Amino acid sequence: MGAQWKAKGKAQAADARGKLFGKLAKEIMVAARGGADPAGNSKLRLVLEQARKVSMPKDTLERAIKKGAGIGGDAASFEHVVYEGFAPHQVAVMVECLTDNVKRTAPEMRVLFRKGQLGTSGSVAWDFDHVGMIEAEPATAGADAEMAAIEAGAQDLEPGEEDGQTLFWTEPTDLDMVSRALPEHGFTVLSVKLGYRPKNPVNPASLSAEALEEVEAFLAAIDANDDVQNVYAALG
Repeated sequence: MGAQWKAKGKAQAADARGKLFGKLAKEIMVAARGGADPAGNSKLRLVLEQARKVSMPKDTLERAIKKGAGIGGDAASFEHVVYEGFAPHQVAVMVECLTDNVKRTAPEMRVLFRKGQLGTSGSVAWDFDHVGMIEAEPATAGADAEMAAIEAGAQDLEPGEEDGQTLFWTEPTDLDMVSRALPEHGFTVLSVKLGYRPKNPVNPASLSAEALEEVEAFLAAIDANDDVQNVYAALG
């Protein structure tokens, strides 16, 4: 399933698109705290590139920048919170939230984790690496992903979510540099973000069909929460 768990199936497509725009708007607001000009704010620039690649409406994008930067008096404030624990069958989980009210989010997470186990800070983080994640696809025929990874400064790579795509892993501090370099080596960057990569993922084949279904249902319920940005599960 890769480093980031994602709901699968066409039924969720339309709803997922709307939710994606909502998540990106929050990320833009948070990034814009460091300045509304992407030329001098690499974090904002990376999020804006991702928003444009998924055709996020321009007015929605600009409104999010203004809210985050406090332009026009309509400022928004979101706090980044990470919850750690286990899904059913001891699958480690990292849940990233952006919330404007931790007092609302915390009890909601406790309820969602009832079918698993909510841990304390650091309880499963040790079993994940904090990494940069870049999804890209060949821009030219014959583009060599391994060579591009080496020359752009990526640490590792693996097949992406879709056929023909590659997921490049980087050190967190190298994310912007590598994302800028990949196009020079024949790859079109589709998404760029910081995330978590499990060190010891559970092989889904080691779980029964019923157990895997329980894990999937647990992850889907967490992902559906409005404050949740990303869900990372230790499934290989």
